[in-house]
Amino acid sequence: MPEQRNRVRVETARQVDTAPGRPAESPLLASRLTPAVPPEPVVARPRLLRRLDEGSAGPVTLIAAPAGWGKTTLLASWVRLGGAAPDVEPGAVVPDSGDLSVPPEARPVPAWLSVEVGDDGDRLWAYLAAALRSATGSAEDGPLPDRPPRPEQLEVLAATLAAADRPVLLVLDDLHRVADPAALTGLEFLLRHAERRLRLVIGARAGLHLPLHRLRLAGELTEIGPDELAFTDDEVADLLTAHAAALPAAAVHQLRDRTGGWPAALRIAALAVRGQPDPERWVGQFGGDQPEIAGYLHEEVLPALDPAEEDLLRRTAIVDTVCADLAEALTGRVDAAQVLAALAGTGGLLHREDTRPPWYRCEPLLADLLRADLARLPPDELRDLHARAADWYAGDGRPADGLRHALAAGRWDLAGDLFVAHWPELTRYDRDPVHAPAPMTPPAEVIRADPEVALACAAERAYAGDLPAASSHLRSAADHAAGLPVPRRDRFLRLVTALEVSVARLSDDPAEVRAAAARLLRTRPAGATPTRVPDSASTGAASSAPTTGGGGAADDADLRAFTGTALGLVELADGALPAARFVRARAAAREAGRPRTELVGASRAALLLAVRGELRAAEQAARDALGMPPYRGWSCRLDCAYAYLALALVAQLRDQPEEAAANLALAGPALGIVGGWIAGPETDAGDDWPAAAADEPVAATVAALCRAKLHRDAGDPAAGQRLLVRAREALADRPSATELAGLLRGAEAELRAERGDLDAARDLLVGASEPVLAVAAAKVELLAGDAAAAGRALPGWQSPAATSWPLPVRLDAGLLDALLAERAGDGRRAGRILEQVLDLAGPQGCRRVFTRAEPPVRDLLAAHLDAGTAHFALVSDLVRGAGRSTARPAVEPRDTLDEPLTERELTILRYLQSILSNVEIASELSLSVNTVKTHVRNIYRKLDATRRREAVRRARELRLI
Repeated sequence: MPEQRNRVRVETARQVDTAPGRPAESPLLASRLTPAVPPEPVVARPRLLRRLDEGSAGPVTLIAAPAGWGKTTLLASWVRLGGAAPDVEPGAVVPDSGDLSVPPEARPVPAWLSVEVGDDGDRLWAYLAAALRSATGSAEDGPLPDRPPRPEQLEVLAATLAAADRPVLLVLDDLHRVADPAALTGLEFLLRHAERRLRLVIGARAGLHLPLHRLRLAGELTEIGPDELAFTDDEVADLLTAHAAALPAAAVHQLRDRTGGWPAALRIAALAVRGQPDPERWVGQFGGDQPEIAGYLHEEVLPALDPAEEDLLRRTAIVDTVCADLAEALTGRVDAAQVLAALAGTGGLLHREDTRPPWYRCEPLLADLLRADLARLPPDELRDLHARAADWYAGDGRPADGLRHALAAGRWDLAGDLFVAHWPELTRYDRDPVHAPAPMTPPAEVIRADPEVALACAAERAYAGDLPAASSHLRSAADHAAGLPVPRRDRFLRLVTALEVSVARLSDDPAEVRAAAARLLRTRPAGATPTRVPDSASTGAASSAPTTGGGGAADDADLRAFTGTALGLVELADGALPAARFVRARAAAREAGRPRTELVGASRAALLLAVRGELRAAEQAARDALGMPPYRGWSCRLDCAYAYLALALVAQLRDQPEEAAANLALAGPALGIVGGWIAGPETDAGDDWPAAAADEPVAATVAALCRAKLHRDAGDPAAGQRLLVRAREALADRPSATELAGLLRGAEAELRAERGDLDAARDLLVGASEPVLAVAAAKVELLAGDAAAAGRALPGWQSPAATSWPLPVRLDAGLLDALLAERAGDGRRAGRILEQVLDLAGPQGCRRVFTRAEPPVRDLLAAHLDAGTAHFALVSDLVRGAGRSTARPAVEPRDTLDEPLTERELTILRYLQSILSNVEIASELSLSVNTVKTHVRNIYRKLDATRRREAVRRARELRLI
């Protein structure tokens, strides 16, 4: 690049003096023909550099995002590092090392042009000519016009480029500044006729005058947008380290969430957080109202918008997420769908949810700014916006949002009606923050005439998490109960009790939840008739039995759905596994037409049914749950996490490890997993623990069980064991978690036994009477070679009481019984038992108990295949699967780090194997020397090393490098 820069200076200076017709007062600036110098410190982002390497093998690579997303910094860093893919076909894999193993003469020749405001066709082509001359070495009188070329000139230029020895890689930064579409027609012609010897890498915002749809359809366009440009947690940590502003991992994750990974905001935050006495608290308060952020948004981002687009963004900021119909209701614009799509596409200011119809969410900091602008609107105009939102939500079946906006608009009648009609749906079931300032207090005369409005206020405040205000509104409402006529008073007191249930649950007061729920159930209508749980929602115990009470009345179904869900959530928070309660609550919610409550029941029932081994019902419930939020525009991250966990467990019991790992990863964000133990079998296990573990112990424990088995299957039982120990410790103070703790103890004992620690495995199971632990004890004894002790420990899995066991436990017990019979020489009995086990496993698709068992199980299956079975196809498949699944990697159990290395630290660790100095490593990674030194110190500390050689040796022992 220095050689190119020198040549550009010489040629442009000569252009100023000799170009015919060029006014002397219009020089060409060399600074526009060389990559900008990125602001220090620069964080290396290998994943994006690789994307540019891969994309530049094709005709056009487009980096499109609003201001502040690091487009120029990324392009300049890439070009200055010598980036540009060799002359290879698109889609070729570029090695992570960056070593493309090709000589320099095979690489494209780079050329750079920074486009400025006011560049017309003449000015643009004057610079394009200079840039292309620098790349091709053409003389001034060659085929490179310095003004918009005529058709014959374009043909000559295309032929010249096509005949060049090396392709030309032309980087055009800020190309959106060209306002005249005609100025770019020549570039389009060259792309089509230069025989792939011209490649464009473009940085732009929106409104680009190029045939992007044609390029996209032809597979000739690589696009990098805000989603990819957004910083990851590791990159945020690197940026903070480079600015000497260290934060804990949780605060780093919170900062990334608050900024949406927006690079400009992160750089501002990194500069500001260094001087804060309490950095973590400051991160929690960081938002779009910060003067530096607000100024940047007002000066750089919003001016790029059409005034009508800015007005739509501002008006729709009154809601958290928006769809086209809602935007049309708020703004009156019939083209709202097109505007929203454009702002979410090349505009990059909205994030499109994966829903049908599409819902959009504004970038967090911009949303803060727009809401602050909204607060300055005239009160009547602001109330009108809230009223429009309230009417739309009420008509769309989203009463919680409708209630909030009705109260903000002062629509007391609508607020009261929404609460009375939809009270079961007006309780909060997730932990996502609600940006809802307290609405105005209704006038006293309104409360006297309609005390239900006070209950509506209480419900809204409870939903927003303001429990003291909710309790205050409840007391205010109760003062007016005595003056109501009897039928209305009975309904009113029932609604008061329902709110008491919600407030107690959100206050983590399980005793009061149970007491209030009992009071509420006593108000059920007389003469209620039973309703049955659907056959498809089995719970393993009398699935067709009628629910107590119930009835056809909507009020009764509401009461059963609401109280069942509340009590189920309390039991779940204590570590219990109330599958039947959630199945019944879901059925009642569906009967009453309460989709939000049904979603809670479906998602929790899915996971609990999967734990019981009822895989078909679990899978159906999980998919039903996942299908509901996209349809209704809900977020419901925690509900979806339960459904994904259910699918992960189902996949694992069916021996589909890749699908299990994928669903675990989808569940991770809602459980607060910042690190990586849930991401894949190759990651370390014991260091990160779900932030939701305290509130959602069942979900966290099931995730740990699944993850531990993935570690075991990958040949690393030690990592799985550490994770199980951590999960078991987290349940120590939960007396209701007996069944859950038993699953953990049994799984841990099996892992310890497989690792040869039989005494520790037996100690875990001493005095255990639960079936899962008895089966685990039998497995341990069989691994120890004591078949007689295994037979004594094995519980009676064919007894009537065993029908209530979880299916995986019964299958384990039955398979052990068959193995013991085979070892005793009773092959016929072993065959009969194995056939019974297959009868149980087949309908649910349970395969893992066979395919992940010890080698004798495969021999038993093969013999059973020869003897004849009603499950011939299944057994044939299991014999093949058992052979593959039990072939574990031949690796020794590895240790783990107390604190895992970040992605950047791993990158630098690989360089430490070489002879490069810290200065040379910094140069390779485009980091400052101080940043590299900081990372090296962290590596030494985490690896418990004092020297470079010792760190490398320790890393190799841990197979980190």
